[in-house]
Amino acid sequence: MKHWVKGMALVMTLVLAACGGKPEEAATGEKIYSMGVNAAFAPFESVGSDGKLQGFEIELAQAVSDAAGIKIKMTNTPWEGIFNGLANGDSDFLMSAITITEQRKQSMDFSEPYFDATQLVVLGKGQSISRAEQIKGMKVSVLTGSTGDTIAQKIQGATSTDIRRFESLELALKELENGGVQATIGDNGVVANYLTNNGRADLDIVEGINFDKEYYGMAVRKGDSALLEKLNAGIKQVRADGTYVRIHEKYFGKL
Repeated sequence: MKHWVKGMALVMTLVLAACGGKPEEAATGEKIYSMGVNAAFAPFESVGSDGKLQGFEIELAQAVSDAAGIKIKMTNTPWEGIFNGLANGDSDFLMSAITITEQRKQSMDFSEPYFDATQLVVLGKGQSISRAEQIKGMKVSVLTGSTGDTIAQKIQGATSTDIRRFESLELALKELENGGVQATIGDNGVVANYLTNNGRADLDIVEGINFDKEYYGMAVRKGDSALLEKLNAGIKQVRADGTYVRIHEKYFGKL
């Protein structure tokens, strides 16, 4: 397991993450902000063999909070309930490869973007398309509620039975491996990481399909400007002092 932040500070953060619940206070009386994260999206976030959270966003969140001068706890939260958890106060903010969209802006506020992403189409060997629209009629696997899910619905229709939804993009890709679907749509960072680590020579990323670029941001409850300012200040600091570049290069290579 790789961590940018070592020692007791991270250990205490992850111990607190197991507790869940409402915002807490440290022994000093300082507030601890609860961060919701769905740890099933390697290399952004996952659970290591030792049971601890790991990944790009785990390290970046700790670095941003340190730079902002705030304490956080990280709570592993199912994707299906992560936004409700923010709305009802189980989490103070979210950081889980969340694309900033106009629809989401209606119910939550976002930090400055910290990652650029796009969607990829993955096919089984022997399949070939040149346009995204050609997946119409194919069985397609996606992460439930993701941008890939939205794209599949636009092409196949919102009620199409050809869309197979899964709790993680890894499971969606496994369904493609096993022949249950003919294509998978998902975030580029996760897809590339999965293919690299699993050596799937029988799967192909489709080249030349240009989806709109997406931007990931930290989400806070609508109107929580105080926390948003802290997070933005932290993001600005880690970009300025080189911390962001070091963490990015560790997981994705040079910017």
